[in-house]
Amino acid sequence: MECIFNTILNMSIIIVDLFFNFAKKKNLFNMIKVSKIEYYLPENVLTNEDLEKEFPEWSSDRIHEKVGIRQRHIASDGETVLELAVKSSEKLFENYDRNKVDFILFCTQSPDYFLPTTACILQDRLGLRRNIGAMDFNLGCSGFVYGLAFAKGLIAAGIAKSILLITSETYTKHINPKDKANRSIFGDASASVIVEKDENAKDYQFCLGTDGSGAENLIVKKGAFKTDFQLNPENEFHPENLYMNGPEIFNFTIENIPGLVRETLETNGVTMDDIDHFVFHQANSFMLNYLRKKTKIPAEKFYIDMENTGNTVSATIPIALRNMMDKGMLKEGDRVLMAGFGVGYSWGATVLEI
Repeated sequence: MECIFNTILNMSIIIVDLFFNFAKKKNLFNMIKVSKIEYYLPENVLTNEDLEKEFPEWSSDRIHEKVGIRQRHIASDGETVLELAVKSSEKLFENYDRNKVDFILFCTQSPDYFLPTTACILQDRLGLRRNIGAMDFNLGCSGFVYGLAFAKGLIAAGIAKSILLITSETYTKHINPKDKANRSIFGDASASVIVEKDENAKDYQFCLGTDGSGAENLIVKKGAFKTDFQLNPENEFHPENLYMNGPEIFNFTIENIPGLVRETLETNGVTMDDIDHFVFHQANSFMLNYLRKKTKIPAEKFYIDMENTGNTVSATIPIALRNMMDKGMLKEGDRVLMAGFGVGYSWGATVLEI
């Protein structure tokens, strides 16, 4: 009986080994790597001292203490997400052959036009090949993680090998000048990332989530085709302005993101000890510190980086990764758990090896 069991076990091992060798030869495993990251910040800067002058009831130190931000960059009237994306991408192409790019994924909620897509215009502005794919997708703070998931799918399907993933946002154009709370949080930026196939990297999985019941808590009502909304003239939130119900966004985050972290660790067969760095969407320092404590992530593994940029929506994670590289905090082989969450509601997380 023992002999039969051992024979079956050995045959199973051989079959699994044959399958893995076959899969590798046929490129059925399509792991990804982020090979380049660059970002661009607009020249205009709004400091806490500037806000204090406009709102004397606030102090600059109090703003920093509450949200962890000292300044944020603001796009000028003529600067759109396209213009920011051109600048972040041209920085990237200083050290990467643009002719290798065979797909553009462009994440924004502030497109230049309803149509055409910003990605199509960007292909021409950057002088990229014409035989490539290009598309926009509309997501906020979860956008970078979703972009990586889309990129992995395109690579796995054999559709693309080198993807230019861009997260570019100008939320400040939506904010009412009297809305001091949102003006203290949000900044504008663009991040450009190259995602490529890497057969040597582990095939980490994504955990994604959606709950549209929270749509009204972070919204710009006016600008598309739905017009049956109610005007709200008694306060600073007009339909064309960004409205954020901060307490509800906080509650959504605290209720869902600790579970997302656990699910991502379990799905990928790793523990918190196996992760070198946790890089979350840089919403504000109060929320992030609360999340870190609730999920029991060691402080030395948890990166917070928004003091000089503010919350730049879908660009916060790649900006944080780039800054970690520049500071020498990331070394080859490090495992990073990234989590994005916010408007929608929408959330997503994955693990990536550097």
